[in-house]
Amino acid sequence: MFKNHPKGLLAAALANMGERFGFYTMMAILSLFLMAKFGLSGTNAGIIYSIFYFSIYVLAFVGGLIADKTKKYKQTILVGLIMMAAGYFIIAIPTGSPIPDNKFVFYLAMTCFGLFVIAFGNGLFKGNLQAIVGQMYDNPQYSKMRDSGFQWFYMFINVGAIFAPLAAVGVRNWWVESHGFIYNAKLPEACHAFLKGTETPHLAEMAAKAGYTGTDLTAFSHEYLNLFSTGFHYAFAVAIVAMAISLTIYLVNKKKFPDPADKSKSTHAAEVVEMSVQEVKQRLYALFAVFAVVIFFWFSFHQNGLTLTFFAKDYTDLSQININLGFTKLVGAELFQSVNPFFVVFLTPVIIAFFSWLRAKNIEPSTPKKIAIGMFIAALGFVVMALGSLGLPTKEELTAGADFQLVTPMLLIGTYFILTVAELFISPLGISFVSKVAPPQYQGMMQGLWLCATALGNQLLFIGAIFYDSIPIWATWTIFVVACLLSMGVMLFMLKWLERIAK
Repeated sequence: MFKNHPKGLLAAALANMGERFGFYTMMAILSLFLMAKFGLSGTNAGIIYSIFYFSIYVLAFVGGLIADKTKKYKQTILVGLIMMAAGYFIIAIPTGSPIPDNKFVFYLAMTCFGLFVIAFGNGLFKGNLQAIVGQMYDNPQYSKMRDSGFQWFYMFINVGAIFAPLAAVGVRNWWVESHGFIYNAKLPEACHAFLKGTETPHLAEMAAKAGYTGTDLTAFSHEYLNLFSTGFHYAFAVAIVAMAISLTIYLVNKKKFPDPADKSKSTHAAEVVEMSVQEVKQRLYALFAVFAVVIFFWFSFHQNGLTLTFFAKDYTDLSQININLGFTKLVGAELFQSVNPFFVVFLTPVIIAFFSWLRAKNIEPSTPKKIAIGMFIAALGFVVMALGSLGLPTKEELTAGADFQLVTPMLLIGTYFILTVAELFISPLGISFVSKVAPPQYQGMMQGLWLCATALGNQLLFIGAIFYDSIPIWATWTIFVVACLLSMGVMLFMLKWLERIAK
């Protein structure tokens, strides 16, 4: 599997697995956690979610600047790992729910502070580790394997992402069930509405199905919300264990990793010196152009933790996904967050073999062309969602009690399959493109800017939540179809120029 690849690749991927575990724990449950604990609307939870997602990636640019200026890449990565663990500890502290009005701002601010610590730690860690992996392939012995190397790296770090949502849901559901209740994704929203004085005609029926035998719905709402949010806090605590494992792996292998700060001492020093100012400018222009285009792809693709999760909660028959572990049942909208990383792991060898076959026939597409193809595939994924959502009530009609047929989980699973194929054409190959084109003295910064472009796309995520709450569901997915197709069109327009720069 790792034949013809540098020895440090596997160690770097394993060191990154803990970060991915924590990240996917966060992405699987963050928006629903904010709604359940604080009673936020989908739109308001979406704003916090998108700001956090934006911060995760934009701070990678800051992390790249710090590493490039200090030349202490490995130390920067280490500090990032420690900060992420500290951030998860902050938000793992149970504080109860519903929150009294006089403590609401404080607890929400504490949660947001924990999220910021995680985001800043991730910024110090993520881009700089990718820069280290990129330097492994600057050696001519491995240079032809750069794209596949980043694909293997991307696959292995997603192994942790498969189990993160399962662990989060398992811990949350176990906590709720250990206190005599049954998980119901719609109950927290109904409980908050009832406590705010909004008429909730189905609450008594929902409470009975959840295992409540009393008649005091106010007492039930307080108890259920407290159990539900506490279960979420304990789920965040699981990420701390994963970060500790990742930290251990990194420390054990730290001395084995190359350091971008030593690049001037490498056999490629002459190449660095001979690169003209004009060539540096052309490379930077090409990178900036790609960064601008992928913003709109990430705006669409990263809806998986927001509107696609809302869709799973509101419109999907979750009873068809019910895994009995004995001590708890794995059921919940968050489980769909395991589908994407599972497909990443499953499909990566297939995609790599396909590209290897094309390479052997000398017809392998260039990296920019692969990225354009990926954007088209992503558009197809949202076409599937749009067609599958025809006839469903709007969120407003759903809140008013509209009757409709829940959709099969296969709609989301099929969509995630298509979107994962698109992701494998874009994300690891985009990182590879950056590591190949970026001038050596700007490696950390350019990896940070790639993530910064992702951040800008993430900052726009809340727009999807607004559309989800206000227009027909099928129309929401259509917006993402258009965004992906526009991205593809611009990439194709620049294709020859990008291919020339990347040679």
